[in-house]
Amino acid sequence: MANILKRWVESDKRELRRISKLADKVNNYSSEYADLSDDELKAKTPEFQQRYQDGETLDDLLPEAFAVAREGAKRVLGLYPFHVQIMGGIVLHEGNIAEMKTGEGKTLTATMPVYLNALSGKGVHVVTVNEYLSSRDATEMGELYNWLGLTVGLNLTEMSPEDKRDAYNADITYSTNAEIGFDYLRDNMVVYKEDMVQRPLNFAIVDEVDSILIDEARTPLIISGQAEGTSQLYQRTDRFAKTLTEDTDFKIDLESKSVSLTEEGIAKAEKYFNLNNLYDTDNTALTHHMDQALRANFIMLLDKDYVVDDGEVKIVDSFTGRVMEGRRYSDGLHQAIEAKEGVDIQEESKTMANITYQNLFRMYSKLAGMTGTARTEIEEFREIYNMEVISVPTNKPVIRIDEPDVLYPTLEAKFKAVTNRIKELHEKGQPLLIGTVAVETSEYLSEMLDQAGIPHVVLNAKNHAKEADIIMNAGQRGAVTIATNMAGRGTDIKLGPGVREIGGLVVLGTERHESRRIDNQLRGRSGRQGDPGLTQFYLSLEDDLMRRFGTDRVKGFLERMNVEGEDAVIKSRMISKQVESAQKRVEGNNYDSRKNVLQYDDVMRAQREVIYGQRNQIINEETSLRWVIMPMIERTIDRVVNLHTQGEQKDWDLSTILDFAISALVSPDKVKLDDFKDKTADEIKKVLMDLGEGVYQEKKEQLYDPAQMLEFEKVVILRVVDSHWTDHIDIMDQLRTSIGLRGYGQLNPLVEYQQDGYRMFEEMIADIDYDATRLFMKSEIRQNITR
Repeated sequence: MANILKRWVESDKRELRRISKLADKVNNYSSEYADLSDDELKAKTPEFQQRYQDGETLDDLLPEAFAVAREGAKRVLGLYPFHVQIMGGIVLHEGNIAEMKTGEGKTLTATMPVYLNALSGKGVHVVTVNEYLSSRDATEMGELYNWLGLTVGLNLTEMSPEDKRDAYNADITYSTNAEIGFDYLRDNMVVYKEDMVQRPLNFAIVDEVDSILIDEARTPLIISGQAEGTSQLYQRTDRFAKTLTEDTDFKIDLESKSVSLTEEGIAKAEKYFNLNNLYDTDNTALTHHMDQALRANFIMLLDKDYVVDDGEVKIVDSFTGRVMEGRRYSDGLHQAIEAKEGVDIQEESKTMANITYQNLFRMYSKLAGMTGTARTEIEEFREIYNMEVISVPTNKPVIRIDEPDVLYPTLEAKFKAVTNRIKELHEKGQPLLIGTVAVETSEYLSEMLDQAGIPHVVLNAKNHAKEADIIMNAGQRGAVTIATNMAGRGTDIKLGPGVREIGGLVVLGTERHESRRIDNQLRGRSGRQGDPGLTQFYLSLEDDLMRRFGTDRVKGFLERMNVEGEDAVIKSRMISKQVESAQKRVEGNNYDSRKNVLQYDDVMRAQREVIYGQRNQIINEETSLRWVIMPMIERTIDRVVNLHTQGEQKDWDLSTILDFAISALVSPDKVKLDDFKDKTADEIKKVLMDLGEGVYQEKKEQLYDPAQMLEFEKVVILRVVDSHWTDHIDIMDQLRTSIGLRGYGQLNPLVEYQQDGYRMFEEMIADIDYDATRLFMKSEIRQNITR
């Protein structure tokens, strides 16, 4: 193990030496470009673009282009990238992840690879975690790109398709990850080419890459339509759930976050709903709703997992603490929570299009990312996204002090200690950032500080609109800021006057998060750019993480140390190590879960690519779709004839073939049973194909304008494809939910899902062929077809 670690560290050093030498080449141009006039420097952009068109690669252009972007940044932004930032830029250009500590200027680092890659004209996407950061960076960095002669687009949720198209057609586009995903899905639902907004996905630089590609990897982006509602059943199962008692009627498994009924609970349910057997197949819908009611009432917590805002249940992102606008829990859980909270139950919806971030971002020709914390997920980035994590050195040494964790027996004792520490440091004038895991914790601590007379501000999912102002003041002398994890990302706390001299920003964590990266993000708010600072985490045996994974070991450790009593406290690196090993277990579980999601989603990805690829071919066709329609007709005829001409000829079912011809191909007067008698199967197919060919020609003559014929073909095919595809997504969702049960029969659920998924996809294609054939052949042409 030690040798592997040694090799890994040495290869990392080798890579950094190579990148540093390349950064030296950029430096070599600095004095030459510093002597150029503004116009001469700006003229470099068209020169590079021409050289690229003439065959030079972006790698060839890198030293000069980086030097131009660097000199431009000095003149326009008043900022001059350091050597380590050039190194970070090279890492990004090469399609890897630059791990850079907080305050090292990731935004400025990205300007160089963004400028270089935008020269190709194929588009560069800069992806951020929220629209505030997209807007800020597009405005601030946009000045530099515009000055250098490149166009900048900003893609926001509320924009019209026309504005979105303009944003995507710019050389550089700023957007959130969600918006790029939804635009991609919407583009694959349009009927007309001109309604699409995106170009092919070329190069993306993802800011806070671990948040988007790891933390949100399991969250599929879903576009839904309305489905039949069952709100009464949600209310009934919710009323039943509220009659139950923990341990007697149901048990909660904290580790897996699941709830199950006991024998008493099952008996209660059968009496309540007047049933003989709760788990009879006729009661599947009821048991599904009951499962969700139990989860809603006993697992999902108000102000931690969700908030109720203006009569609406809104999800709180457990990683950032932000409200996830427009997102809903799937599989009926959201409706169950709405029933629990007594707000209006919104109708269930049907999935019309979906994709995970994992598969969305793997579609880019080149993908890069930057963050302060990626090292712990190095294996996942390499395996899933084919990206290496390169830790870029800091410009100045980090002098922040990270104190060992302190552990208390109870939550109350812990928060009392946190309050006392805050009071002591606040009197000294040091600014404090206190990190909490949940909204309720931040409010609980806020009340304690009010009682202690300590002025403070709270930044959580309920007031994140004021985020920028709160963060701007968080480094001022005497400032006390309580924040959920949202303050950990994309924010830079600058120290106010005199703060450096009294020790810099103090970060206190009131609980360890499931992921070490989130803790590291919080720590990283302090000690930016060589500033002093101090961080420490306060824990208790009643914390979520400790209850789920750490208690027994830690309790044993406390007993060995003879630590007892309410106010007992232990401060030790040993505790930090125990917590870290618990976090590693959770991270391992989460990685396995994400990998599992990806393996299942890869089945849908292959199918999605086939459907979307063919949709795009149809949308982009400019002359005729005969090459699509006629094979559909031929495949449909083949299937029908093959099915009904099995065995000896006397046993063939010719009347069913005739019914098919009349219902799906031609009018009754054009075909009769005698046309098929005494013919081979291939001859019958030929008769039917000739009939189909005749109808196609008739349609073509009726629609004498080729553009109208093309329009008619497009509408028919796309309407059928979209209808069947949305049904197929729904069926695949149901299959995925139920497939796990096959594990009890010693079958591999994933292999079963792949096989069943493939068979269902084949069936869908056959249904599309049949319906498109019938709709095209049997529809009546009217001469007023307009868009």
